[in-house]
Amino acid sequence: MKIKKHLIVIASITTLLACNTKVKKGNNSILTQEEPTPEVVTLSKAELILNEAIEAHGGDLYNTAYYQFEFRGDTYKFKNNGQNFEYTKISRKDDALTEDVLKNDLFSRKEDGHFLALTQKKINSAKGALNSVIYFATLPYKLNDASVNKTFIENTTIKGEPYAVIGVTFNEEGGGEDFDDAYHYWINTTNHKIDYLAYNYSVNEGGVRFRSAYNKRVVNGITFQDYINYEAEVGTPLKDLPKLYEAGELKELSKIETENVVNLNKQ
Repeated sequence: MKIKKHLIVIASITTLLACNTKVKKGNNSILTQEEPTPEVVTLSKAELILNEAIEAHGGDLYNTAYYQFEFRGDTYKFKNNGQNFEYTKISRKDDALTEDVLKNDLFSRKEDGHFLALTQKKINSAKGALNSVIYFATLPYKLNDASVNKTFIENTTIKGEPYAVIGVTFNEEGGGEDFDDAYHYWINTTNHKIDYLAYNYSVNEGGVRFRSAYNKRVVNGITFQDYINYEAEVGTPLKDLPKLYEAGELKELSKIETENVVNLNKQ
């Protein structure tokens, strides 16, 4: 009878182990502890679409990207290292060489190799200008920042091509000086790339802009593209801009061109 009892105990313990349950022995008793349930992160439709766009434009290559390009006569560089970044603008005016550097949130300016003391107003203005150029040149990379709010607007077509429309706003904390601007991005559902974008802003009496991408090229895995910049009447809803664009009712203001793009990691 003792042997039979021992066999029953062993069979019970074996059954518990087979059920992937942790067994604890103590105080002449057997305790069970369930495995913790892993947390499931559910992405919104807008987040899924933007993730596809980021992957199509360069994906993980952005995390260690180090590039240089020219924009309106000045030289720009961006160097990413995970969540850390360093942006640089080098310009020459009246035989003076000026170098602006934004390293994470720390800004500095040198003129002919000497650091300059700037007012906070000038620092904020220079930071905003430098960040803006790099932001548009590397779209849609920064659209996954914590300060970005993303919303799926609709599916639509522009010139016969299918698009998912994503609305973007920014939190005041981490959203920069122009955090109250609102954006729409038209992402081609065939190749997942941004073909059009629009935004409104409130400074200087406000404005509405619509941009159409062209001259798309891939430089060592990352997509760069230029834009034709159009103007619409203040107050025009962003979702109405494609129809005005197709009808030729938007005024062309300028071209946004990133020239002589070089991957500095390859040098």
